Amino acid sequence: MRIPRPVDVVRSLRPLQRGPYDPCHRTDGTTVWRTSRMDSGPVTYRLTQDGPHGAWCLAWGPGAPELLDRLPALLGADDDPSGFAPDHPALAEAHRRLPALRIPRTGRVLESLVPAILEQRVHGVAAFASWRRLVTRFGDPAPGPAPEGMRVPPAAQVWRVVPSWEFHRANVDPGRARTVVRCAQLADSLERLVRCTPAEARRKLRSVPGVGVWTAAEVAQRAFGDSDALSVGDYHLAKVVGWSLLGRPLDDAGMIEHLEPLRPHRHRAVRLIVESGGYARVPKRGPRTPITDHRGR
Repeated sequence: MRIPRPVDVVRSLRPLQRGPYDPCHRTDGTTVWRTSRMDSGPVTYRLTQDGPHGAWCLAWGPGAPELLDRLPALLGADDDPSGFAPDHPALAEAHRRLPALRIPRTGRVLESLVPAILEQRVHGVAAFASWRRLVTRFGDPAPGPAPEGMRVPPAAQVWRVVPSWEFHRANVDPGRARTVVRCAQLADSLERLVRCTPAEARRKLRSVPGVGVWTAAEVAQRAFGDSDALSVGDYHLAKVVGWSLLGRPLDDAGMIEHLEPLRPHRHRAVRLIVESGGYARVPKRGPRTPITDHRGR
């Protein structure tokens, strides 16, 4: 598969991985293994970097033909960085050094929405563990010669009937569990949001109770390939942006103000900051906040 612009497969698809032990995503050098649930069924696929503008793809399962049709968008063929000309030296340098960083578009809403809901207001470590447990318990075995332990995310009809005690065992509080089930009940209409403009799709996502600005942005970045979706409300992001660009922390309001001139590429700017070591620039001060365990409640 060739696309018009350079693509770094591993780096560009990194945001799709939910923690180092995600049962739906594995990375090995220049190769990415992923599973997905297409309209036509489950699929396992392996992407291997093939020159600066493409990747080799092998796919297995009923959803393989559909996945191959969507592959250009997944690799960022629709991602247009023209007009992105940041003034800040650090951003300009990151953009120069990472010309193959693409914003992927999966076109699969629920697969981005459920893990984003699980990540609301909790440590990433806890959310990744919840996702891993639920997908391993309720997902399907990955078709084809997938690495051991890989699973296909549960279908909407499965998420709708996950018992409350299974969410509890996965350390998911009742509020987030209800939001997952509610979104699964609305899955058909939510999947149609890929036909809308990214801004309209985000607005409609936010109309679902339990889905706020942060969650809608996290989905838009992945499912819609939205290069402007800014994750306002993220516990770390404003500080990362502040320390990377200004040498001091910012709050959400400050981040929004500082990135405003970069519309419609604010998410692209954040990805460049993160991929160029943004988290390492934040001073480490004091102990980490404790991970909440809802299972004892």
